Amino acid sequence: MDPYIGQIQLFPYNFEPRGWVLCDGRSMQIMQNQALYSLIGITFGGNGTTEFKIPDLRNANPLATTNQMKYYIAIEGLYPMRS
Repeated sequence: MDPYIGQIQLFPYNFEPRGWVLCDGRSMQIMQNQALYSLIGITFGGNGTTEFKIPDLRNANPLATTNQMKYYIAIEGLYPMRS
């Protein structure tokens, strides 16, 4: 089952699965991630002309003391359509 672009999910991995990036507040280029930018814009930061930021959920980890689970955001998948 394909995720929706912008979907955030916990995974027990120490690597970024294909189509997902770690929610660590990093800057993303708008030109390379237009679909995700169209959904979240500059809600989490960025200049809105060349870059935007994804959410930083490193401290929202429910198992942070053991560092077993991390939040990832889907950058590939289905585009969520509004009804």
